[in-house]
Amino acid sequence: MVNDLLIHSIRLSSVGPGKATGSDVVHELSGMDLAMKLHYLKGFYIFRSHAVQGLSVKLIKESTFYLFNNYYWTCARLRRSDSGRPYLKCNDCGARFVEAQCDKTVDELLEMGDYSSFPNLLVYHQPIGPDLAFSPPIYLQVTWFKCGGMSLGMSWAHILGDAFSACEFINKMGQVLTAIKANGPPTCAKSISPGKIVKLEMSSSFFKPKDPISIKWVDPVGDHWVTANNSKMDTFSFHLTDSRISHLQSNFRNHHQIPVFESLCAIIWQCVAKIRDGFGPNNVTICKKGSHIRENGNLSNGQIISAFQADFSVMEADLEKLAKVLCYEAVEDERSRIEETMEKGNGVADYIVYGANLTFVNWEDADVYGLELNGEKADFASFSIQGVGDEGAVLVLPGGKGRILKIILPEDQILKLKTELKMNGVL
Repeated sequence: MVNDLLIHSIRLSSVGPGKATGSDVVHELSGMDLAMKLHYLKGFYIFRSHAVQGLSVKLIKESTFYLFNNYYWTCARLRRSDSGRPYLKCNDCGARFVEAQCDKTVDELLEMGDYSSFPNLLVYHQPIGPDLAFSPPIYLQVTWFKCGGMSLGMSWAHILGDAFSACEFINKMGQVLTAIKANGPPTCAKSISPGKIVKLEMSSSFFKPKDPISIKWVDPVGDHWVTANNSKMDTFSFHLTDSRISHLQSNFRNHHQIPVFESLCAIIWQCVAKIRDGFGPNNVTICKKGSHIRENGNLSNGQIISAFQADFSVMEADLEKLAKVLCYEAVEDERSRIEETMEKGNGVADYIVYGANLTFVNWEDADVYGLELNGEKADFASFSIQGVGDEGAVLVLPGGKGRILKIILPEDQILKLKTELKMNGVL
């Protein structure tokens, strides 16, 4: 594990919009936003010294002033309406900005190979609550390495949008930085006017509707938005080259008809079933990019969420069968049902999505490497999820010539899964 003592000289401040948003401006959270409220995204980007030449904390902070002019609701603070439904009060309170130093060079850090520990090292994170009025939904961390390189980390409350939105936000920051260096301060118009709070009538008695397969109701968390796990969760990550992926796909008879994501998920699904001695997981959730076109600046929880319930033994099933059900049967988008479930409780009830079932998350199409500084992309970039439920999650991200896989499970299952993955030629 990477030693947290590698990071030191931590300084905290705040950044926000360069212009006042106005008084009494609120941003209503959709049912889908509120279904994700116990989840957080953590992204980081590692740049070598030549990519950050001429950049300073002052310049980076200046870019955020213009960035938050455009995305002003992302640095708001949470409040509750009279009915208890959360919403964002756009009061320009800002995001938390963290500066830190690291005693390693970029090469030394990457040679450690323990990529799963990087989010804890390079991304400052605090969950929302217990005082909603003082909890920023975004944390930005700039870490300077001994060699002059830099990392930019971001903790992103999932209520603001999915990973595709988070990438759009941070990539825009790079564009603003470039504009400031080249031409001086850019002009950023506000993208979207947030809606007003919709006040729904609450039922006189508590009603818990039949939930979609992909979400799980949890005990009320109040104003401290943290997932309560029964097990301590752990993460491990690894890189699969294109040649290794092709070899794994050759185990499928009709591998040309099965995409990479579904092939890898089928293998991991069966491996997880084996280490659990056949006791599930029969229910799985799939999250992937929506087919709709996102308007510029339209941050949202727009990813497709579907689910599948297996009525057969996953441990003994043919791999191709598992891949095909992920491709062709787990296709019904449950977002409208999730919205309906949340609205019936007026957005007050607490749910989880990631880890409600074993959750396969397809971020292959996320623009993870879209952030550029001085015209250079990061040497290494990645995203992870904080707040995954006990059933675990598998994240598939772009990884140069191949894929990066991150697997989040109860820690007592990690070693067993690594052994099973080795036996199946994955590791």
